[in-house]
Amino acid sequence: MEWPVWHYDGGNATRHDCTLVAGQDGFRLRDAPDPDRFYPWNAMVSVGHRNGTDLFAHRDLEGWRVIFPSGTPAELIPLLPKTKHYGGVIDRFGLWPAAAVLLALSVGLILVVLKIPEYLAPYVPMSWEKKLGDAMIGDFGGRICHGPGANKVLTDFQARLDPKGAKLDVSIVNIDMVNAVALPGGKIMLFEGLLKKADNPDEVAGVLGHEIGHVRNRDVAQALIRQFGLSAVIGGGNTGAMANALISYSYSREAEAAADDHAIGLLKAASISPDPTAAFFGKLAGQEKALGESAAALGYLSSHPLSASREKAFRDSADKTRAYKPVLSDAEWATLKAACDSDPNVKEGGLGLF
Repeated sequence: MEWPVWHYDGGNATRHDCTLVAGQDGFRLRDAPDPDRFYPWNAMVSVGHRNGTDLFAHRDLEGWRVIFPSGTPAELIPLLPKTKHYGGVIDRFGLWPAAAVLLALSVGLILVVLKIPEYLAPYVPMSWEKKLGDAMIGDFGGRICHGPGANKVLTDFQARLDPKGAKLDVSIVNIDMVNAVALPGGKIMLFEGLLKKADNPDEVAGVLGHEIGHVRNRDVAQALIRQFGLSAVIGGGNTGAMANALISYSYSREAEAAADDHAIGLLKAASISPDPTAAFFGKLAGQEKALGESAAALGYLSSHPLSASREKAFRDSADKTRAYKPVLSDAEWATLKAACDSDPNVKEGGLGLF
């Protein structure tokens, strides 16, 4: 008997698409890094059910996971460990003590959902975030654009915008959607549709500075914890679903304002005018309002709510007496905009990535 599974071997955050070949006493994973290794059924440990997937760990292998993307097949249910139900707790401790425990857990869950993520996020090791971010990048499946010279321009772009900050991994993804997203581990994706819509690199500089703000403020880890729980950054899981969630995630007004403040500070320090960013926001808001809700649902403003005060904040930060300089030359800007069209190996993108 064979079934498709997702597999993490614990050595890194790469997801392997494998085939579980089942036997009476255990199984092997075809197309895994160690396809001949035999795993006994009694070594499996259930680690939960999330978003329609069942996750199992190995009791002796740290970070090892097997995930059934469509739930555990009926034929394997008798062979795999069963999850414990509340009936066992009630039988052991009695109805009222068990009810008190459940009430405490419910209150705790509400606190976690509403408040705890912002306290936990700063303590998530960046190494854990990086592994998760690497896995998400892998899920983009060859849609990262590497046109001639584009990688160097991106590196220079970030260095000029944020010369004192820790180096980040900025990429262009071949998706014709006006958007940008910060992923775990200091990774930022600029969508090709964003570059096409921008008239100059200074418009993109403000957007990139905003995403850098989300990274520096640890907003990404907080969003993952809020959406998927702490296990998302500790044990991984369906990284494709997490990436999709981050693409469409709407940060709070406070987080958006803080990211804007960070972007404005970067633009000021780098002598880049904030007016183009304000103009870009105004252009997007006007066009998406004219096209209606169906267009807005696919654009930058759906995950980055725009208000008149945000656009005004960038305009008001401009110093009319200051001589600003463009973040990129005309040649560099042309190289950046052609990053996908000039890459013969890049795959076509779309919204149904994962």
